[in-house]
Amino acid sequence: MRMKVGIIQSCYLPWRGYFDFIRDVDLFVFFDDTQFTRRDWRNRNKIKTAQGPVWITVSVNDVYASQSIFDTGIDYAHDWPQRHINLFRQWYSKAPFYSDYAEELFALIRTPRRTISDLNVVLTQWIVAKLGIKTELHLSSEYHPQGLKTERLIDILKKVKATAYVSGPSARDYMQEDRFREEKIRLEYKNYDYAPYPQLWGDFNGAVTVMDLLFNTGPEAVTYLKSRGPNEVAVDI
Repeated sequence: MRMKVGIIQSCYLPWRGYFDFIRDVDLFVFFDDTQFTRRDWRNRNKIKTAQGPVWITVSVNDVYASQSIFDTGIDYAHDWPQRHINLFRQWYSKAPFYSDYAEELFALIRTPRRTISDLNVVLTQWIVAKLGIKTELHLSSEYHPQGLKTERLIDILKKVKATAYVSGPSARDYMQEDRFREEKIRLEYKNYDYAPYPQLWGDFNGAVTVMDLLFNTGPEAVTYLKSRGPNEVAVDI
């Protein structure tokens, strides 16, 4: 029986490629017990405005060198939720499907969460449901993975009885592909190549949160979700 698995760190309101990745697998694992990285997608993303892309960032508590994503607390001393809500209202209120998603999104953003992992997972689950994606979602911490880098991934994959693994293309530089051959697990690198969709504010920019896609295309969002190219197969079993 086929079991295609993907494992990626959680992100704050990720771009559409993240959700194409989730839809491409049978089981998606949030890599939540790996190290939190500063100035990265874990706690920020971009929205499109008339002045170009603008960062929206979740304030987090002080981060030490080896702090995990699931240990990274959110800092509510700064009212970042209201800033994000104000920016969405300012730049998307005229989008065709803004009213279909805005208040639910804002309620989720306003609700206090203990960690950035908690917030990201809740938001991702909500967006997955809006996109009609049926992939099973889990946390890597549920599997108590052992080892480092590739070995840590392999440990999770063996525990869930994976027959195939989909990786982001940027992981190629450190991936030990021979280990997938040894374990007889197919290895694919995700292809991210997407068609433009109707969008506010000038020339198309796809490197923004998936909320841009939902606000602009609504129920048609899923038709813009699939990459135009196939995944690259690195290890074929």
